[in-house]
Amino acid sequence: MRQIGLCLFIVLAFAIRGTSQIVDPVKWKFSIETLSANELEVIATATIDEKWHVYALKVSDDPDAIGPIPTSLKLNKSSDYEPIGSVTEGKFITHFDPNFEMDLNYFENTAKFKQKVKITSLSKEGFLISGVLEYMACDDSRCIFPEPVKFKVKYNPVADESTGAMDSTSSGIDTSMTEVLPLPTGPSKFTYQVSTIQLDNPRSKDCSTVSAAVDTGSSLWELFLLGFIGGLLALLTPCVFPMIPLTVSFFTKGSENKRKGIIRAITYGSFIFFIYIILSLPFHLFDQIDENILNNISTNVPLNIGFFIIFVFFAFSFFGYYEITLPSSFANKMDNASNVGGLIGSFFMALTLAIVSFSCTGPILGSLLAGSLAKDGGAIQLTAGMGGFGLALGIPFAVFAAFPGMLKSLPKSGGWLNSVKVVLGFLELALALKFLSQVDLVDHWGVLKYELFIGLWIVIFLLMAIYIFGKIKFPHDSPLKKLGTFRIVFGVVILIWVGYLATGFRYDEKHNTYHSLRLLSGLAPPVGYSWIYPKDCPHNIDCEHDYQVALERSKKEGKPLFIDFTGYACVNCRKMEEHVWIEPVVLRLLQEEFIVVSLYVDDRKELPAELQETYLSQRTGKLKEVKTYGDRWSVFQTETFNNNSQPLYCIVSPDEILMNKPAPYTPDKEEYLQWMECGLQAFKQTAAKQ
Repeated sequence: MRQIGLCLFIVLAFAIRGTSQIVDPVKWKFSIETLSANELEVIATATIDEKWHVYALKVSDDPDAIGPIPTSLKLNKSSDYEPIGSVTEGKFITHFDPNFEMDLNYFENTAKFKQKVKITSLSKEGFLISGVLEYMACDDSRCIFPEPVKFKVKYNPVADESTGAMDSTSSGIDTSMTEVLPLPTGPSKFTYQVSTIQLDNPRSKDCSTVSAAVDTGSSLWELFLLGFIGGLLALLTPCVFPMIPLTVSFFTKGSENKRKGIIRAITYGSFIFFIYIILSLPFHLFDQIDENILNNISTNVPLNIGFFIIFVFFAFSFFGYYEITLPSSFANKMDNASNVGGLIGSFFMALTLAIVSFSCTGPILGSLLAGSLAKDGGAIQLTAGMGGFGLALGIPFAVFAAFPGMLKSLPKSGGWLNSVKVVLGFLELALALKFLSQVDLVDHWGVLKYELFIGLWIVIFLLMAIYIFGKIKFPHDSPLKKLGTFRIVFGVVILIWVGYLATGFRYDEKHNTYHSLRLLSGLAPPVGYSWIYPKDCPHNIDCEHDYQVALERSKKEGKPLFIDFTGYACVNCRKMEEHVWIEPVVLRLLQEEFIVVSLYVDDRKELPAELQETYLSQRTGKLKEVKTYGDRWSVFQTETFNNNSQPLYCIVSPDEILMNKPAPYTPDKEEYLQWMECGLQAFKQTAAKQ
């Protein structure tokens, strides 16, 4: 139970943290100290923010304890040196931590870790000592798991100027010449951190700003609701629905009294909820390894191709051509553990349900994962969706245990359950195209464009309607004697949906493109990604996709820059373009008053070889590989605007002064327009004074 409590603490810690700003409470510095003519000491020094702490090399005296991740320092192998002994550390604090329920060893304010090395080969040019440091940092309410810190320090010996021979005595080694040596050499090939753009000192401080917190909250509730709906759909599948009366009967009949049976059933339902919460925990770890890792996952080409194949595989499983199950030995072990009784037995009964129902719930959970990765906010979005899914699965067991008479009102299991699975199979096929579309966009394939995507969706849902009307049969379908009222109504609804999809081919004369389908914002490719009416920018705006090119236009035309940090796989970016930018007043400002530059942070097109580089972050001191255009704009956003969420909108003058606070996703049209007009007014007032 202690481990379950620890997992819940970590979930809650992440749930209350902000998602729009980057947390970086620890700064590292690496240096070399000379001990003798042939011995050195590599020193890693941490400067730790107030209220945060970094853990020692050994977090607890209990070898079996499950707690935070200890700090580790490892040097890479080299012919120039070899480590002597183990890593040592300074004096740490030992204190009982109520969250981990144990005594922990950690550092506050500052920490030092040292590794002695023996020089095995020495030349006049010296040599590099490289390695990697891994650590975890926590405060009272949250923990972070940063990416490993890779470092290189250079050791420079001093030669005798008269003879040129190397001095082997300790006095012949000048420690003042040791220096931190980052991998990059020479000036950066792009200005990632614009010093004149000051987030805390925009030109207009009286400007009303929009808040990301509102969007984050609404987005969490939106995903929680989607997860809840997904859980309700899972209830109506053959893997779950028949288990409701069986499980409830077990709790009510197998207990000494009705009250005890109800308590056990409620406990069982609660464990179902928490199990699906716990399943989202690994993604919180991934989120802290790299601030952009979830965005990279959501746009990774091989991974999205894999998702596409998996979803098609899931779809044909729902159609009944084969069954997907977890290993039966695993399910049997969990089932045996459920016989223990009490809280532990209830927990393993809930885990058994999650395992045996995987063939029906797995594809739905996969869809939820995909939707969460496409949202801004990271792993907390997935936790919200999984919580909604688990709650929808857990509630019926508790409710029917409390009111067993309601079981009589449930429809009997039968062929209709398989029909639900087949309908879900069609939905899986439609969602599979979303993954393929993301790959097509970020990797510039130019294959699955708007026309083909919408056309395939029309075919899929038309086939679904034909199936509902009984004209298509799958392996496990029961004979359909007559069409019920529900089938007829549901089939008509699907046909109406097909008709709506067909309206996506209407021509928009004003913007010389198709009318966008607002209900498919973020799912379908942008209407400008077209064979017939191709457009580089939304609504035919005269925009740029390179910051430097846009900046030159801004200086030449005397207009402020409107920076749009966006992404091909960004759902909220499409919603802003298709729901807010389309407003006549907003669109007029974008077309006439600003130089719009849309920077796609997930663009996987590689930069020319001469522009690729490894950048040393001025904000975190970490190395960043910049190989694609998306890498460049992502690093630019985090370095200059201290934000890694999309969309993000910034108004900057031609001399690169921030006019007002950047705006995140803002679905309120009036609020967004007010923000735009405020930044524009600040620019005009500044220009008038010059």
